[in-house]
Amino acid sequence: MKTRNIENMKTIQNQNRNGRPTKSAAEKKGYMVSLKMATEEYFALKSKARQAGITLSEYIRNVVKKSEVRQRLSPEHLGYVRQIAGMANNINQIARKANAAGYSEVVAECRNMINSLDNITKRITE
Repeated sequence: MKTRNIENMKTIQNQNRNGRPTKSAAEKKGYMVSLKMATEEYFALKSKARQAGITLSEYIRNVVKKSEVRQRLSPEHLGYVRQIAGMANNINQIARKANAAGYSEVVAECRNMINSLDNITKRITE
């Protein structure tokens, strides 16, 4: 009886040697992430993975590796964006005035607007 168990163990050990090699710790994927997506988003993702010729999981891993996350705009920078948008409206009004009354009458307003834009861009780059 004991010899038979030893023979069975040898057979099992031999089977393991011929199987798939063990993965290193770096190759093992030990975390799973689940997320909810709209139907349109899911099928768009699935289509992109299919076009790339890889599995959905591998496609997502590649996207995560290659993507770059950008920092959100700070409240200060959002204020600058609002100021620039307001200046764009002012520039449109100056252009209408220049077309109606002539360019010589709006030169001073244009110079003031240029100085204001220069000031804002300096504050943004600081």
